[in-house]
Amino acid sequence: MQITSRFTIAVHIITCIDCFKDDYKVTSNFIAESTGVNPVIIRGVLSQLKEAGIINSRQGASGITLAKPLSEITFYDIYEAVDSVKDEGLFHFHEHPNPACPVGRNIHAATDSRLRRIQTSMENEMKEIRLSDVVEDVQKEIKAGN
Repeated sequence: MQITSRFTIAVHIITCIDCFKDDYKVTSNFIAESTGVNPVIIRGVLSQLKEAGIINSRQGASGITLAKPLSEITFYDIYEAVDSVKDEGLFHFHEHPNPACPVGRNIHAATDSRLRRIQTSMENEMKEIRLSDVVEDVQKEIKAGN
């Protein structure tokens, strides 16, 4: 399974919320303009982020806000909120290797633990990347005129 675009959309959403919080009412339509993604998809991702306790959203004047500091939000938190693949794993194995074939009969035994190790390594790395670093880099790019 591939990590879907919901992950990068969610990173973009959180970055927008922080970067624009003082100047604009951040809404799903506002975020859709920045991401270039349909507002319906944005609302779906926002719902997942809210359920995970990453954002707050209410109807009315306040718009969408962060529920906790950027330094406490990791890529892994976002991955778990919008794109976690724990149940089936990051790597989807073909369904029916032939048990009559010596390779088909043994391929899972030879690869499953290695694939789980790769997924665990990726998830551990995601736990080290904080949204505060992403926002800081975006702000540096904006100040540089990019």
